[in-house]
Order: sequence, then C-alpha cells, then structure tokens
Amino acid sequence: MHNRLGFIGLGIMGRPMVSNLLQAGYEVTVFDINTAAVEKLVSQGARSAATPAEVATQSEIIFTMLPNSSHVQQVVLGEHGVLQGAISGSIIVDMSSISPVISRDIAVAVQTAGLHMIDAPVSGGEPKAIDGTLAIMVGGDESVFTSILPVLEVMGSQVIRVGANGSGATAKLANQIIVNLNIAAMSEALVFAAKAGIDIGKMYEAIRSGLAGSAVLDAKVPLILERNFVAGGRIDINLKDMTNVMETAHDIGVPLPLSSQLLEIFHALKVDGKAADDHGGIVQYFEKLAGVEVRANPTN
Repeated sequence: MHNRLGFIGLGIMGRPMVSNLLQAGYEVTVFDINTAAVEKLVSQGARSAATPAEVATQSEIIFTMLPNSSHVQQVVLGEHGVLQGAISGSIIVDMSSISPVISRDIAVAVQTAGLHMIDAPVSGGEPKAIDGTLAIMVGGDESVFTSILPVLEVMGSQVIRVGANGSGATAKLANQIIVNLNIAAMSEALVFAAKAGIDIGKMYEAIRSGLAGSAVLDAKVPLILERNFVAGGRIDINLKDMTNVMETAHDIGVPLPLSSQLLEIFHALKVDGKAADDHGGIVQYFEKLAGVEVRANPTN
C-alpha cells in the first residue's frame, strides 16, 4: 500500500536499513549531510533529495534515524524540515533513540499539522540492521502501526507495538539499561578472569550455556577477545541514551544507582578518547583499573 518511502539519516544503522528496503522493492528517497552515504545508496537504486522537506514531498512514509533529540526536532520541525514538504496524512516514523518526552512533543506537533507520528527505535546494532533482524519497539496509534507493519518487517524480525506515542522510546531506554549494564557486568568478570590468568576463550565456552549466557555475551566476547572495538553501537551514542535514561528516570521518580554509575564510566571512556569505539569497549575502563587486557589465550 505504501510504496514510496523516505529515509533521513544514513549512518551505521540507516544505510543498511535502506539497502534492505530497496532490495524489498520499495522506492526510497534519501537525505543525509554525508554525501558519500547518499551516493552509495543512489548506486543501489535510491533517489536523493536536497532537504528533508524534499524527501517528504516524494514519500508516503518518512523514516528518520538520527543521533539525538535535537537532530530529530530540526529535521522534522525545522526550516526545510519534513513538515514543510509532507503531504497531509503522511506518516513520520522516528527510529532514532531519543527522550520519550521530546518524542511525544514532536508527535503532538506532527499530529497538529495533519500527519501521523510513530516512534520506532531499534535494538540489535549494525549486524542486525544489515541482515534485517532488528528488534523494533513501536509507540503510536494502532491503526497507523498496522498500516506500516509490512515495511517495518523488512527491517526487523521482532516488531512490537508497546503502546501510545513515546512508548517505543521508553522501551528503548529500558533496553539500553539492560544491554549496557550487561556489558559492564561482563567486563568486570572478564577483567577479573584475565587478571587471574585463566583462558578467557575457554571460560566463555564454559559459561555461555549457563545462566550467565546472554545475547550480549555472545555478541561482545568474541569481539573483545579480538580487540575489535569497531562500532556497531558507539560509546558516545550509548552515553546519550544513558543520559536520557537518567533524566527521564529522575523526572518520574525512579532512582537508578547502577545506571548512574555506568553513565560516569561512559564519560570516563569519552575523556579517554574512546567515544567512537563500540560499547563493547566498556571493558577498557575496567582493564585500565586492573592493569590487564582481556585477550584470547589459545596457548592454555
């Protein structure tokens, strides 16, 4: 039904998501300030636009996948923004990870302008963006969600409507608490074992099928053992998410002692020049404290 799509934000996540939409046969008009990313997708069959407003004039559904709240506000509500080009009844789907409060505010402005707004942040990082198996958490009107579900299912294998506008953004923040605290707990354990001198690869094999096993463990331990911190989910983006977590939590009266400590660990990593590393690189904070590196040890 909705064949003409727009996509704004062609970074680590957005670029492979658009590739999957093109392969599924959708017409996609794209915009990003990174012209190399635009050109790569144009070579795959996408159309380029000069502004977010121009994307909107060509599209029935406009997706945004942007770094933070201010970017989403600018792209949707600002000068040459989506609202200036969108046709009445169009659907804006924000897949960025932003504050639920700001997400709801944007939704009100979009609905006042005669359009529909859905928040649909994702989890799974770059690997799942590439193979189209993201978990997608959706907030918004149920009938609008149902109408765009086939498109979302091209990008994700688990697409769940959580509730009204802002619910997807809230679920994503809860997801980020679990993922990042998991990585931190895993990092403490890996550094502990490394300093004790045991074979980390063997330890991983021994514990991964027990209660300590997790999707985080399986995704991150092999990369850490290779010292591969190329970002699928950057430390500075997760720092932004955890900042949103703490602000939202304090607004609604929820103390989060572990999350607050993790936020400071992220700030320490940023100061240490690790902002662009994958969040699996949290391990480097604990390594520095203990004076040890977690590496594969095939000799034992």
